[in-house]
Amino acid sequence: MSTREEIEALIDATATGDRSAFAALYGHTSAKLFGVVLRILKSDTETEEAVQEIYLKIWRNADRYRAGGYSPMTWLITIARNHAIDRLRARRATGAGLSEAEEIADVTPGPEALAMASSDRARIVNCFGQLPLDRAEAVRRAYLQGETYAELAARFEVPLNTMRTWLRRSLLKLKECLSE
Repeated sequence: MSTREEIEALIDATATGDRSAFAALYGHTSAKLFGVVLRILKSDTETEEAVQEIYLKIWRNADRYRAGGYSPMTWLITIARNHAIDRLRARRATGAGLSEAEEIADVTPGPEALAMASSDRARIVNCFGQLPLDRAEAVRRAYLQGETYAELAARFEVPLNTMRTWLRRSLLKLKECLSE
């Protein structure tokens, strides 16, 4: 894995149109982004398409990244997660086709399982364990499964603004825990 500074340098070079830097950025980050997207979309084929679209967004918007703020991986993962959630919501809006019903889940570990096996996984699990169970579940459903605030508020039987507060405070606690 590359360091934060190396990835920032690759993003900066990509912003200037450096194709070799973009290829290196892809090589260093694509497995992680694939895992994030696969966890949301749960389809290898759709995930591969989404990752291609995500890297097009990264190529076009690399100049928007600002070093010194959040980590570059956080920026990349946010782009990937948001794109995957948009695809998931679009799929839900159109309804699932019959071809999806024929697919059989592959139980072999894929890139997502390998990415989650890293040492970061233990830290994340520990930090989630410090949240109340309902808050941790709400965060998982919002950011990993793409549920909307309204869906979560209905599921947990709380007002919409309460759900927003839960998620915001939970994310702040997770950020604080992960930065220790």
